[in-house]
Amino acid sequence: MEFRKTSIEGLIEIKPRIFKDPRGYFFESYQYELFKQNGIAEVFVQDNQSYSTKGVLRGLHLQKDPYAQGKLVRVIKGKVLDIAVDARPGSPTFGQWESVVLDDEQNNMFYVPPGFLHGFVTLEDAIFSYKCTNYYNRESEQGVIWNDSDLNIDWGIENPLVSEKDMALPRFSEISF
Repeated sequence: MEFRKTSIEGLIEIKPRIFKDPRGYFFESYQYELFKQNGIAEVFVQDNQSYSTKGVLRGLHLQKDPYAQGKLVRVIKGKVLDIAVDARPGSPTFGQWESVVLDDEQNNMFYVPPGFLHGFVTLEDAIFSYKCTNYYNRESEQGVIWNDSDLNIDWGIENPLVSEKDMALPRFSEISF
């Protein structure tokens, strides 16, 4: 596997070695010791999966302490633009974001540590999977509106389909982390 560190400390893109032949393909998507050697020593306690049609935008979400979650995300089928925003107080990159295109051709993954807002937009119909380092807790939910002009995220889409809940989220500057 190839582990590519991004411009924001803690965000890592992972590209597996894919073995293809006329029958199909095989790849190892997770191996604790290898991930640990490359800076991801988290224990994952919950797996989630969602399906979204092209043009759906989900996010930006995080869970506050003590239920903060790290996420290892990947696309099983389709293609998404995945976004992570640094919401760690005191971080030199606080408020900055990074994007990665995840798809079922590369089978690449993106590790988003605790303390980051996370969201994605589907560039094709997509099955999205994520491993989490903590359990979901409704009272710990926090989020930021996807089109916050202060963050100025380039989602690469004009009119995404966004839930009412996500449309009602506050701006980044209106919440404390």
